[in-house]
Amino acid sequence: MEIKPRAHLLQIWEAIARHSFDGGRFAWGDSGGRSSVADAERLLSLMYPATEIPEFRLDEPDTTQKDVQRALRLAGGRTEIPAALIAALREFMHNHAEEDGTPTFGGGHYFSTPDPDAEITAQQRDLGVVDSYSMSVTLCLATLGFLDKFTGPTVRSDLREAVKDLREATSRRLTAAMVGLLRSFTVSVFDADTTQGRRLSRTLGRRRLSERAVLRQFQERFETLRATIGNRITLGVDVEDGLKDPGMMFECGWAWGVVKDAPPVTRTDKDGTEQHIGRQSVGVADPIPYLYFTVVALDGIQDLSSDRTLTLGLLDQEQQTLAEALRLRWTVTREYWSALARFSADRWPLEDIPWRVTHQKLESEYFSLSVASLVVHDLVRSRAGDEDFARTAEVLARLAERGRITSPLTRDDSALELHSPGVVLPLQGSEQLGPPLEWTVTDFSAHLLKRTVQLATYSRSAAIQDELLALAEETFDHLWQRRIADGEGTDLWDDAQAVFPTAPKREGSPSWSMTERLTECMVAAYNFYDRKPVGSPELGSFATALLSEATHRFGREQMRSAVVSDSDHAKSLRTIEIRLRRARELVGDQPGTAGALALSVLGELDTLAQARSAAAGEVWR
Repeated sequence: MEIKPRAHLLQIWEAIARHSFDGGRFAWGDSGGRSSVADAERLLSLMYPATEIPEFRLDEPDTTQKDVQRALRLAGGRTEIPAALIAALREFMHNHAEEDGTPTFGGGHYFSTPDPDAEITAQQRDLGVVDSYSMSVTLCLATLGFLDKFTGPTVRSDLREAVKDLREATSRRLTAAMVGLLRSFTVSVFDADTTQGRRLSRTLGRRRLSERAVLRQFQERFETLRATIGNRITLGVDVEDGLKDPGMMFECGWAWGVVKDAPPVTRTDKDGTEQHIGRQSVGVADPIPYLYFTVVALDGIQDLSSDRTLTLGLLDQEQQTLAEALRLRWTVTREYWSALARFSADRWPLEDIPWRVTHQKLESEYFSLSVASLVVHDLVRSRAGDEDFARTAEVLARLAERGRITSPLTRDDSALELHSPGVVLPLQGSEQLGPPLEWTVTDFSAHLLKRTVQLATYSRSAAIQDELLALAEETFDHLWQRRIADGEGTDLWDDAQAVFPTAPKREGSPSWSMTERLTECMVAAYNFYDRKPVGSPELGSFATALLSEATHRFGREQMRSAVVSDSDHAKSLRTIEIRLRRARELVGDQPGTAGALALSVLGELDTLAQARSAAAGEVWR
């Protein structure tokens, strides 16, 4: 199924508006306010495309395009849509904050427990989770950018106070979310002889290298990163002294929430005193990096460095300091996991599917996809060669097959669990406040689609890009079939039973997690089509040769024909001249188009030459 970002996103928006707006007001429903993650995902499904895709902008009513307005008509007219969004965003900021305005990031009903009879405590429901921190970063940046463009002399007076209040609340939440991400980052240090060390050695050595050989290569490969972490990463995290020992192994990334005993993030006032940045919660998460939460964190942190964030100046001075600390963690983490995934040149550990995590006895294709996502993050920034892109693309294709996206489901197939009920992550440390908590992720297909499109966007090989695009279209077709057919949440997600008949029957509200992921995929697809096509040296040479011949033939035609200024022949020559000029402009970036223009010119010149020859009674050579 061909991915049409504009058309498909409009359909998604229309379904969201149908489900979420009632009489022009945002209708949260029974689940509203119960999870900061779900509510942020719901709003981001609208705000993210509206601030990332120019054609979907809603912050300047006079420029709102008609099909966009039509999709959101249940939210009101073009001048009422921004007001409805501002009201919904204010409600979100209020619902997920304490009475004194301190933002909260509780996972709420997204938390579950393995014991169906156990009751999750209110304190556990309110625990901050990395998903919420990361989503809040993206949502707050989108909101600040939206308000930056929306605010102006034409704004209604009754909205100005609401805009001011929302801007302040959004800035507070952004700062708190960044602090939460800093305090959720962790470095796990362990001896190579421990269970965790042996698991990592087996993953890297693939039973072909001894543990001693793996440790030696690990020391060499990560010497620089080890020093960077030990010397430069200090804000909001206590790095173990054992990291300095080259005989120790380590992993870095994000825990599921604020790490137990994580130091508060502070700022230094002008008088030299240290002050906490806002009121900060006590951490309970064990200092263990989770692949899922690491990928989620990197996606949010990436938005802090986007061109839009920097151009609009969305961060204040304090937030810029926090962002710099997060960017350092972002760089170190993606480089670490990318190097780990490609530890051996002959066969990458990533290519041994499924990936096995070291801190728990868990293995899953989802973990392989998470590591592949970290590799994609690194490849698009390190300008890697075609071979690395091709090998990563092959991993994604294998994951699609193993995940039964591009292959049929078999009887009693365990791959179904990737989609329904999903991959269950035990949240270690949560048992301190009640029953042990779990976090379930069901976005394997959407996650795969996003990374496939991103990898295709930055590939410099037309062949690899075509393979990735074919995989993306097949994955998108799978996801589009999983929309809810009727009832609550029609045309939203997720009905896995529509694709996998043996999956459990869908119950409850639509999945805002899946819906938000699909809007991210549409934005990624828009970025793919918005970039210049991959250049082909062969096509460029061919287009240049065609253009050279066309230019020569055009000059020759001008010499041989007597031209009357207003004649049809003169008009034809002017048209040819315009096409040639356009072809010269495009030959560098769009050689195929330039070649097509040159061919049309050659055809028309040949027609003119034949006509002149016929008129002269001779065959032109």
